[in-house]
Amino acid sequence: MDNPSPTRLLLIRHAEVEERYQYVFGGRIDMEISPNGHTQAAALAQYLKRRKIDALFASPMKRVQQTLSPFASNGAPKPVVLPDLREVDFGDWTGHGWDEVRTKFGLSAYSWVDQLDCGGIANAEKISAYQERIAGALAAIRQSPAGATVAVFCHGGVIRMMLALLLDIPFSRTNGFAIDYASVSEVALKPDRNEIQLLNFTPWRELNS
Repeated sequence: MDNPSPTRLLLIRHAEVEERYQYVFGGRIDMEISPNGHTQAAALAQYLKRRKIDALFASPMKRVQQTLSPFASNGAPKPVVLPDLREVDFGDWTGHGWDEVRTKFGLSAYSWVDQLDCGGIANAEKISAYQERIAGALAAIRQSPAGATVAVFCHGGVIRMMLALLLDIPFSRTNGFAIDYASVSEVALKPDRNEIQLLNFTPWRELNS
């Protein structure tokens, strides 16, 4: 008997945010994307048109909805907005730039994944609650038919947690993954394992180089 086709998750980060929030821990700040971000979103939409997308899920935050817009308005499946796909709450780091984090909190901004994991960011979303929230969103997404290709428009932190859950690795391990603006990472859900088949592919960069 042939093995059934795996369900494929396309985990898509939003495009570049407006300049004042670049290199800032935005988290729950409901910012918009930049002019360059709109260019990235258009290139992303062109790339996704080449794929057969069977279902579409998205965070409700502005930067995600604006990234989704060029694709959603061009024959894509109707998006299902899941509030649990919103970005992690960075607590006291919210609104602070990367240099400010070192000055004010004495920590490297590059350690944010580890700090979230160990509870080192005051008033941030607890890692257990974050994991539970994203696991719930994943459970809803995985109700899609077997063999479907499912696009999930969300955030860098959300993609990291999804990868941690799907690959059964600690959240801190995802610090080794690059998840750039308007990037696509693809995970095949197989009966015996989940497998990364594409990581941090950026259509706006690779297809225009």
